[in-house]
Amino acid sequence: MAPHLSHTGVHDHGFNNVSTYGNLLRLMNEGRIAENLWERRFYEVALKVSGAVQAARWSRTADGGGYIYSFNGPHSLFVDTIRTLRAPAVSHLLGHVLMGENDRKISLIERVAQHARATAKYAVWYGEGRDAYDVRGRTAHESIFNVNDGNYRCPNSQQGYSPFSTWTRGLAWAMCGFAEQLELFDTLPGHEETIAIMEKAARATCDFYLANTPPDGIPYWDTGAPGLAHLGDWRGIPADPYNDYEPVDSSAAAIGAQGLLRLGRRLKDDRYWSAGLKVCDTLFGEPYLSTEENHQGLILHSVYHRPNGWDAIPANAKVPAGESSMWGDYHAREVGLYLLRLAEGKPYLKFW
Repeated sequence: MAPHLSHTGVHDHGFNNVSTYGNLLRLMNEGRIAENLWERRFYEVALKVSGAVQAARWSRTADGGGYIYSFNGPHSLFVDTIRTLRAPAVSHLLGHVLMGENDRKISLIERVAQHARATAKYAVWYGEGRDAYDVRGRTAHESIFNVNDGNYRCPNSQQGYSPFSTWTRGLAWAMCGFAEQLELFDTLPGHEETIAIMEKAARATCDFYLANTPPDGIPYWDTGAPGLAHLGDWRGIPADPYNDYEPVDSSAAAIGAQGLLRLGRRLKDDRYWSAGLKVCDTLFGEPYLSTEENHQGLILHSVYHRPNGWDAIPANAKVPAGESSMWGDYHAREVGLYLLRLAEGKPYLKFW
C-alpha cells in the first residue's frame, strides 16, 4: 500500500488509504486489535500524508472555490471524489495541514468543504432550470472546467451512458459521500452554509434514487440506458439481472444503501431508512449474494465500465451479469457492519 500514500496521480485516496489505514486505526482505537504504539503512529502518519497529497491535487473555480481533480486532469471533477474527501478530512482531524509555497499552511477541512460545495453545485441537478435535462437529483459523472479561468463548461460521463443521463454508481457515490460528510460537519462549528448545501444535495440524490430504482432497491446501471425502453415499467417491478437489454449494478445499491441509511438516521426520516433496509435485504439474498463456493466475489451482478465493454457477459446472455467488483463487495461489507453495529448497540460506524 505504501505507493498509494504518495500517489499524486489519482483522486481516490479515500477509497484506498482510509479503507486500509483508517480501518486499522479504528480497530486499534476500539480495542479490537492489540495496541501497538509504533503501528498506531504508522497508521496516523500514513493518513496524514495521504490526505495532504490528495488535497494538493487542486483546481480553482471561477467562483472562488475549487475541487480535487480526477485522474483525467485539472479540468475534470468526478462525482466519485465526494467519497475520497474522507482522506483530507481524517488528515485534518489528526492535526495535519497541507504545506504550500512559501510555507503557506492550507486548511485541509476547508478544501473538503470547497470540494463538497463544488460537487453539489456542478455535479447535482435540482430541478431549477439549469438546462433542458434538469431533473432534481440526477448527477453527472464528470464536470468539465476551463482550466485557464476556472469557469464551468459542461457535464460529461466516462462510465455512464451520456452526460445527460445518470450513471447510478456515480449517483450512489454522491448519496453516500454527502451523507457521511454531513455526519462529520455536524460536529464542526462554523460550517452551517456547507452543511445546508450538502443536505440539499443528499436529499435530492436520495430522492432521485428512490424514484428511479425498481422496488427491490437494485438499480440498472444508468437511468438513461437505451435498452430500458424494452423493459416496460422497469421502475415498478423488481430488477431483472438476467434481462437481455441492460445490466443492473448491485455495487450502486451497496453504496447507495449506506447513503440512505445514514441520511435517514440523521434526519430521522423513515422513508430513507426503510429504503436503505430494503436495499440491504435484497442484496444479502439470492440472486445477488453469491453462494457458489468457487466464486471469489460476494455480491453478484456488479458492473465496472459498461461503455468500454469491460464486464463479462455469460454464455448465451446479451448483457453483463453474474460478476462481482471490489467496490461492490467492500461497500456491502461496510453497510453490513454499519447495521450490525446499530443492531448490537456497539459504537456507531463512521470513517473518522
